[in-house]
Amino acid sequence: MQNKLQISEIFYSIQGESTFAGYPCIFIRLSGCNLRCNYCDAEYTWDVGDFKTIAEIISTIHEFPCKLVEVTGGEPLQQTQCQDLLHILLKEDYKVLLETNGSLPIEHVPDEVTAILDVKCPESGSENSFHKGNIPEIKRRVEVKPGSCELKFVLSSKDDFLWACNFIHEQQLNTLLPILFSPIQKRVSPAKLADWIMETDLAVRLQLQLHTILWPDKSRGV
Repeated sequence: MQNKLQISEIFYSIQGESTFAGYPCIFIRLSGCNLRCNYCDAEYTWDVGDFKTIAEIISTIHEFPCKLVEVTGGEPLQQTQCQDLLHILLKEDYKVLLETNGSLPIEHVPDEVTAILDVKCPESGSENSFHKGNIPEIKRRVEVKPGSCELKFVLSSKDDFLWACNFIHEQQLNTLLPILFSPIQKRVSPAKLADWIMETDLAVRLQLQLHTILWPDKSRGV
């Protein structure tokens, strides 16, 4: 539907991931995803959402006392109007985060937006989905505007961990930008992941999903 976005939910919460974890944040969660990762905690976004104009979205988020906003999904970049939304959010003087699964190009995402990209590890079921053109684009962005990109690896096993370390070395990403290692806690304990990280020479950050700790019984709206 032209000039409208499919919205799964809009809510106000505490940012649970990325280097912005702990800050109050408005979330605009778009519907639809081109991947089917086996650990997905937002499968409800795969369904068609409500269609809203950008003006309606902006009106909704104006209700919240916050200037940090994240556009997420699903996979938000599937919807072409997402780019328009990002630009308007910036014009509205929001600090804008974009969470993407990394499978689609980010070359048209404004440099002022902090793009948080997933790199899908082998045991996700979506291995090799990362868009290769995003590597040079990440390097360009962080040179032009430091802090404009973050990289996230969600890990199911020691094999995933070693694969992620190899990816970082091969692409020469260590120390270039914030790199987040997040365990699937039913598969890898945070303490075990901490041990693995301390055994490497990589400048990566252990990340726990803060919102799952604060609200363990909630799967939406947090």
